[in-house]
Amino acid sequence: MAATIAERQETIKEIVCDILEIDPEEVTGTSLFKEDHDADSLRAIEILASLEKEFGAVINQSELGRMVNLEGVYDVVAEAAGWKL
Repeated sequence: MAATIAERQETIKEIVCDILEIDPEEVTGTSLFKEDHDADSLRAIEILASLEKEFGAVINQSELGRMVNLEGVYDVVAEAAGWKL
């Protein structure tokens, strides 16, 4: 059975929080990874690679500029995976 949007978003949040080493309660849809959570470019690439592996999607590194918060990550992954939002 296909995962729901909420399940996919929860998986994405878990991956991001694990890589950034933060508690899920600390991150919101709009909190900025770099400014609010001290993420660096290496962490961003690690997030991208983990999402590609988890969802079997190819995400161009040019999309990193949009992946500054959870909402941006959800959008990029959904587009790359061809999900309907």
